[in-house]
Parts: sequence; C-alpha cells; structure tokens
Amino acid sequence: MKLFLDTANIQEIRDGARMGVISGVTTNPSLAASQGIGDAEGYKTAVREISDIVDGPISVEVTSLDAAGMVAEGRDIATWIPNPWVKIPSTLEGFEAISTLASEGIKINQTLCFSASQALLGAQAGSTAVSPFIGRLDDIGQEGMDLVSEIVDIYKIHDIKTQVLAASIRHSLHCLMAAKAGAHIATVPYKVLLQMVQHPLTDAGMAKFMEDWNKAGNN
Repeated sequence: MKLFLDTANIQEIRDGARMGVISGVTTNPSLAASQGIGDAEGYKTAVREISDIVDGPISVEVTSLDAAGMVAEGRDIATWIPNPWVKIPSTLEGFEAISTLASEGIKINQTLCFSASQALLGAQAGSTAVSPFIGRLDDIGQEGMDLVSEIVDIYKIHDIKTQVLAASIRHSLHCLMAAKAGAHIATVPYKVLLQMVQHPLTDAGMAKFMEDWNKAGNN
C-alpha cells in the first residue's frame, strides 16, 4: 500500500518527502484555505510547488457543482503540473464529468465516496482511484473500514483496475486497517504520519543504548 500525504502545507510535504515514504499528495479547498490560500491563482502556485517536491500523483479538487464547470476546471488543472489527479465528487454531475475527463486521458480521483455503489459507478465512468472517506463514516456511527473492504472485494471479483484510496484517516490504526483491508493507497495527515513513526519501546530502547554508551565513557 502506498502512502500519500493529505495536506496543503508545504513544510509538512517537504518533511514527509525527506522521510522517503510519500508517493503522492492529496489536497482540497479546505486544506488550501487552512494555509491561507483563498484564490485559484494561489492554489495553482501551491500545487506547482508541491509537484516540485513530490514526484507522484498530486490530487487537486474542483469547486464547480455542475458537470460543465467540473470538466472545464479539470482540463485546466491537467495543464498545471505533469502529474495531476483531478478530484471529482461522487455526484450525478460528478460522474458525468469523470466520464468526459477520463475519456480525454485525464486521471481522476473520485472523492467523497460513501458507498460501494458510488465506487462501482465511478469505476465504470473511468476513475483512476476512488476515495472512500473512513473517518466521516465513523463520525455518523458507521464502520468506515467496512466500506474499504467491500470496495476492494468488489473490484477483485470483477478485475476492476480502479485503485482504492483510503481517505479521511484520523489515526495510525486507520492506516494499518486500510492496509489489511487491501487498499492500494492511504492518504494521511502529517500528524498521522508522525504517529506511525512513534513507539514508546523505540524511544526507551534508544535512551537505554545512549545511557549504556555514555557509561562506557563515550561522552
């Protein structure tokens, strides 16, 4: 399973890239706004900077609600960087836009997916990846990880090539569970990436190693 970083924070992306574990980045208007990016030109500049840091898919979300607007935005986004995945929502208008853009060779990250039916429709329309939102389902009392497993199983049965990109990940256990469920990709906030690094026994072991080393006179 590949790891993407879910952020528009350039420093977090630089730090994650230096670890050598990040294969792509996902962004959205909310993440951009959290970094003080409030217009299309600023968003484009940030996306281009991200693409210079990470040599992998960069997901950029449209903001239009109608198919024609999504298609126009998607075509524009596809010219920004060499490695774009246009994020299109799992709506009636969205599926129409996915079909049009995919037929033109533009790669699609089908976002805001909350059912296996939506995932199946998106795959038929030509989505490169589908993003089931785990945490948001958990928030309303449903088991978000069950949806990941269900989509993975359906895609395997029918040999569907669309990738399953686990999104809305809230903690490191979500990431581990997504890997066990067979997700091809998990996109994680930077704080979750740090959670995956940390373990108290590692910290204790390092402290013990240094204590013993210093006792031996190597200080």
